[in-house]
This record gives sequence, C-alpha cells and structure tokens, in this order.
Amino acid sequence: MAADTTGEAVVTRTIHNRPMRVVALPDKLRGTASATEVASAIARGAALGGWACEQIPLADGGEGTLEAFGGANRVTTVSDPLGRDVVAPWQLNGERAVIEMAQASGLALVEVNDPIAASTLGTGQLIAAAVAAGSRRIIVGLGGSATTDGGFGALRALEPLDRLREIELVVACDVTTRFVDTARLFSPQKGATPEQVELLHRRLVRLASHYERRYGIAVGEVPGSGAAGGLAGGLLCAGARLVPGFDLVASELGVEQRVRGADLLVTAEGLLDRHSFDGKVVGAVHRLGTRYRIPVLAVVGRVREETVVPRGMTVVSLVEEFGEGRAVARTEECIERAVASRLMAYR
Repeated sequence: MAADTTGEAVVTRTIHNRPMRVVALPDKLRGTASATEVASAIARGAALGGWACEQIPLADGGEGTLEAFGGANRVTTVSDPLGRDVVAPWQLNGERAVIEMAQASGLALVEVNDPIAASTLGTGQLIAAAVAAGSRRIIVGLGGSATTDGGFGALRALEPLDRLREIELVVACDVTTRFVDTARLFSPQKGATPEQVELLHRRLVRLASHYERRYGIAVGEVPGSGAAGGLAGGLLCAGARLVPGFDLVASELGVEQRVRGADLLVTAEGLLDRHSFDGKVVGAVHRLGTRYRIPVLAVVGRVREETVVPRGMTVVSLVEEFGEGRAVARTEECIERAVASRLMAYR
C-alpha cells in the first residue's frame, strides 16, 4: 500500500503480478483545461485508484497541436487575422517545425471579427520564418481560424513558392470539408452574416478556379481542403500534403505502440456529440481500444442528447456528475475524482 499526497491510502491494483496500467489520451476541454492539464488530472485520479498511468496529451490537428508536440520554443511577430501585429509561438526541433495556425490567424485573437477581411497572411509568415530558420519539415495544425480566405493570404507570404521545393509541408486537418463547402459550413461561426456567407462562398469558388489556372492544382473537391476556411486548399498549391490531424499527431508521438498492453484507455473532450467519432480524438481513441481490445473511458464536459455511445466505451459527463458550475470552475478536480471513482471500482 502507498500513500497519496492527500494522506489517503492508495492500493496498487495488479493483474498477473503487474500494476494495472491506464494510458491517458485526452484532447483539451476548450475554455477550461488544456490537454496537458487534463492528462495530469487523469493521472492523479489513476494514482488514487491504484493504477499506473502514462500521459499522452493529444490533439486532432486543430488547437492544441503545438502543445501535443511539447509546446513552443520560438516566437515570431506576424500579422493577426485583421492585420495587426501578434507574437505567435511555434516550435523548431532540429529540422522539424510545428506551427499552429490559430496562433497567427485564430478567431481567439480578435474581439470582433471581420469575416470578409480576415486573412491567413500571418500563418504564411510563420511558415516562411520556419523555412528561414532551416526547417526542412513543417507541420501546420489547422483549426480555430478566423479566416475564410482560402489560404490566399498565406500564399502571398510564401511567394515565390520555389523556395518550398525541398520542404516537406504537412498539413494536419481536423475536418474533411471540401474547399468549396467551407464558407457555408463554418463562416457563420466566424461572425459572417447570411449575405457574407454567400459572398465568401462565391469568392472561394472563384479562387478555386484561379488556383487551378495558376498552380495546376484542382483544390475545389479535395477532402480536407476546406479546413481552416480553405487554408488547407491554399497550402496544397504550395506543395503541401493534407493528412488527418489525429493520425499525424498519433504517428509522431508513437501512440499505437504506447497503448499496447494497457488495461484501460482514458480520453476526454469538452462536448461529446456525433462529430466526436469523425476524426476527433475521442473517436480515434475508441478505435484504438477496439483494435487492441482495451476498454475506453471518456471523461467529457457534457454529452449532447442524441449521441450514440459505441460499444467498448464508458462515458462520464462532468456536468451531469458535478453540476455545471463546479465542472467549469474546478474542471481538473472533477476529472480527477471521476477517474478515481471509476478506477477504484474497476475489477
């Protein structure tokens, strides 16, 4: 028996003479806890339940991708979505750079967005800075954008594109939306009125034709090209390769190898709904659990009513269990307690 920091007795649970092992694979709970904070809370709960825990904070290619790779070690002053200076963090590790477009062109950077004027210029400037710093492989995480400019601003910052010829540009997409569909699907979330949505849609249709004529790339129908308001499609013209965000992050972090032999996977996100099982972290962790016959516990802020929970997954809603006020104000404590209570009872 061991003692935890609260003074409570902790029994180390074992199976076949080894500690029972949980792997924490959470996404962030937007607005309340980062993926790293959630992973730490899961680990504390696991310790109270007597389990060993490995922490692997994750992201689906959107916000939190930089953190999943270990955080920033560089900053560059670039243009924010509305043309003002912003200090954007990014990472350079040897010849690999990791950039999160939300740090340069994200909706969180503007108090009141102008969805027509919002530009990805700053993201292009970050990519250019990574090239200038000697990076040969650049990972760009998309998501949380203020923009629907089809990547036009980013391409302006990257001209001439010949300098990217020897660069591996990998774009982590968190959606599979096509370039020509992104305005109608996502620009209302960025402050666009119905009239502006149609204007942005027509602009993207024209831009797709322009890109095909100028760069020989038919971006309009490519799955994922609409990510970040079409930035993914724009970067295709710069020679980028589009990949599912979770798959990229998981591959880079060796997630598949690290979960083998685990007794339980614990994941997390803010809202569980049908989209959670379409390229998001929770759904991807469930697929891993299914593949290796490992049960999955999902700790989420709340669950949308119509959500169908798949076999092999147990879901805990923090709002349901602790009330909305406490779940929002003391998120990490609620996660720790929810995990501990399930793991203590686990047989």
